[in-house]
Amino acid sequence: MDDKTRTEIEAAAFRALREHLIEKRPDVQNIDLMNLGGFCRNCLSRWYQEAANARGIEMTKDEAREIFYGMPYDQWKDAHQTEADETKKAAFEVAFRENVGERS
Repeated sequence: MDDKTRTEIEAAAFRALREHLIEKRPDVQNIDLMNLGGFCRNCLSRWYQEAANARGIEMTKDEAREIFYGMPYDQWKDAHQTEADETKKAAFEVAFRENVGERS
């Protein structure tokens, strides 16, 4: 497989993952994704931002999130995010530290 085809397939897979998380399963909470998988929608939007920045495209965290979520992040949270219990919050702190790093 040539590099162009591989990149196109990888991009299609990313779009399918995004659609699944945004369109088909907005009920799955970011905290649950992070606690179980070590990443969440915000990680995906951060990786998108980092890839853009690495190519010389200026993009803020908020801009990347709006592109990924298809709306401002606060609007997404209001529509889909529920309050997590203390057990999930504690697990998130561990998962975040292990997978992303120390919180600033």
